[in-house]
Amino acid sequence: MLTLKLLREDPEYVIRKLAVKHFDAREIVTRINELDGNRRALQTELDACLARQNRIASQIGALMKEGKKEEAEAVKKEVSALKEQSKALEEKSQTNNSELNSLIVLLPNIPCDLVPEGKNSDDNVVVRTGNEIPELGPDALPHWELARNLDIIDFDLGVKLTGAGFPVYKGKGARLQRALINFFLDVNTRAGYLEVEPPVMINEASGFGTGQLPDKEGQMYHATLDNYYLVPTAEVPVTNIYRDVILGNDDFPVKMTAYTPCFRREAGSYGKDVRGLNRLHQFDKVEIVRIEKPENSYAALDDMIAHVEGIVKSLGLPYRILRLCGGDLSFTSAITYDFEVYSAAQGRWLEISSVSNFESYQANRLKLRYRDADGKMQLAHTLNGSSLALPRVVAALLEDNQKDGHIVIPEILRPYTGFDVI
Repeated sequence: MLTLKLLREDPEYVIRKLAVKHFDAREIVTRINELDGNRRALQTELDACLARQNRIASQIGALMKEGKKEEAEAVKKEVSALKEQSKALEEKSQTNNSELNSLIVLLPNIPCDLVPEGKNSDDNVVVRTGNEIPELGPDALPHWELARNLDIIDFDLGVKLTGAGFPVYKGKGARLQRALINFFLDVNTRAGYLEVEPPVMINEASGFGTGQLPDKEGQMYHATLDNYYLVPTAEVPVTNIYRDVILGNDDFPVKMTAYTPCFRREAGSYGKDVRGLNRLHQFDKVEIVRIEKPENSYAALDDMIAHVEGIVKSLGLPYRILRLCGGDLSFTSAITYDFEVYSAAQGRWLEISSVSNFESYQANRLKLRYRDADGKMQLAHTLNGSSLALPRVVAALLEDNQKDGHIVIPEILRPYTGFDVI
C-alpha cells in the first residue's frame, strides 16, 4: 500500500511511475488527496470540538457549587450540543476515511527505476543464461508421456480424486518430490534462512497484508464457512509472521524459508500451458522470505537471485533470468526477476521462480516497522522468492534427462532420492 505522505507530496510522480505498469492512477490519486485533505480538516475540527467540550464541561461542577444553576444548565446544553456536533463529525470522518481506505488499496506498488518499459512478457529483458540446452533425439517425449510410461505421476487418477490440475505422484515420482523439497530446504537453511512450517490456510488479514486481497480473490480457494483461504504461496503466512511487529535496529536481516503445498484456481488457463505439470491447481513449493532495512534491500535482492541461481545451476538445468517489464510486473512488486528452465521436449521455457522486492508496499499494509539507530519509526522492506517451485522443475528434469526411456537423476539429488535412475 502506498503511503498518504507520498501521494500527498508528489502525486505526479506516483501517476507517472504507475503508468509504467500501464495503470492510469490520475483519477484515484486526485480523489485520494481530496479525501486526505477532508480527513485532516475533519480531524482538526473534531479535536477542537472535543477540547471545547471538555473545557466547558469542567465548569459545570464549580457553577453548581456557586449556586449558579441557570448558568450551569446553559453550559450543560452547550456541552450536549457539542456532543452532537462531535458525533456528527465522527460519522462524517468515518465515511470519508472508509472511502479513502477503499481507494488507496486499489493502487499497485510503484515500480523501481530498474524496471524496463513494456506491455507483456514479450518485453521482459533477459539478464543472463546458464547451463547448456541438451540435444534430444527424435524419440524424446514430453514429461506427461514419460510420467505415464514410468508410472510415476498419474494425472487421470488426480482427476478422479479431485479434478484436473491435481496430479497423484507415485513411487519414485513421489520420492523425487520429497527429495527436491528436502534438497531446497537444506540449501536454504545452510544459507542462513530459518525454516518455518506455517499453516496452509490464512485469514483475511493475512491475505490483505501481503496484497493478495482485495486483488486476487478469484485466484484463491476460499473456505467460506470459516472465511479462510488456502495459501497461494508460503510468502503469505511467512511474511505475516511479522504483521503488526516493531523490529529493533539490530534485528536485521530476517531470513526465513518454508515448504508448503500451494493452491491456485488459475482461472482462464487453457491449452498447452496447462498440459501435464505446466500449470496446476495444487503444487509444492519452497519459498524464501527476507525482511530488510530499506538501504539494504537491493543488496539482499541480488543475494537472493544469486542463491536461486546457484540451486538451478546445481541441478544442471538450462536456465535464463528475466527482469520483468512494467506491464508484466505483479500488483505488489517493485521489481521482479523470473527464472525459467528450458523444457527440451516441449521446446519452451518454463517459469520456476520469481524473486521480488516489494520495498515498503507490503510493510505498510502489514504495519511492519522498525526503530532506526535514532529511535525513529520506519517501514521495513519485504522480499521473497521461489526456491523453488517443483512442478516445472520436475517437468524439465524428466524431459532434459531422459535417455532410452529412462530418467537419469542429477548427481546432487541422488543422496536425497536414494536412486540414480527412474
